[in-house]
Parts: sequence; structure tokens; C-alpha cells
Amino acid sequence: MNAMIKQAVDHWHYVAPLLSKPENEDDFNALIEALDDLLDTVGDDESHPLMGLIHQLGDLVSAYEHKHLAMPKGDGRAALSFLMEQHGLGQSDLPEVASQSVISEILSGKRQLNIRHIKALSERFNVSADTFF
Repeated sequence: MNAMIKQAVDHWHYVAPLLSKPENEDDFNALIEALDDLLDTVGDDESHPLMGLIHQLGDLVSAYEHKHLAMPKGDGRAALSFLMEQHGLGQSDLPEVASQSVISEILSGKRQLNIRHIKALSERFNVSADTFF
């Protein structure tokens, strides 16, 4: 066995969690924490030896976000539901948009988002109004 492979085998239990595709939110959060720590260590030094690991972690994080955290497209109700979930909000937490009962009707499909709702939502969540069309 060559020396580089032997070192990898000897240290794999430390490195594997950093190079493994996250299977759940806990794995994802652990990768985010590791990436933050690495970025604090490396700073702006693009030639740092750990920069390759940062890129690998970034790719894993990005792939997980794209698959599990991507905002629905073309459905205002789905986008609203997604944003509320991501921000830990309930139906009564958006008084600047509408009353709790109106938000409930929108989410259940009994009512459509109107221009006033969309404007307030885009300002509240700092997203384009197109998100809700």
C-alpha cells in the first residue's frame, strides 16, 4: 500500500464525514458548521492547502440545498409555504400581508394571492415578486 493511501486509511474516520453526501438535515448542518470553521481558518487565502476541501464542502452543501431546500417555481402558494417553513413562521406571523384567516385560505387554495399580498410578501422575504407568479 502506498504511503498516501495508508495515511488516508488511517485518518478516514476523521475525514469521511466531511466528504460524504449529507443524508439528512443533521448531516447538512454539520457540513455547514465545518465549512464555516474552514472559512474562518482559511480566510481570503486562495492558495491555502485547505481550499480544495472548502470547494468540496461547498459542492456538497450546494447539491443538498438544490435538492432539498430549493424554492418551488411557478406556484405562489408553494413559495409562500416554503418561505414560511424556512423562516419558522405560522399563519398569524404575517400581519403585514394579511390576517391569519386569509393566509390560511391562500395556503389551502381557497383564495389566490393578490397584488397587495405579493408586494408585501416580496418585501417581507426580500425576494422578487416573480417568486409568487
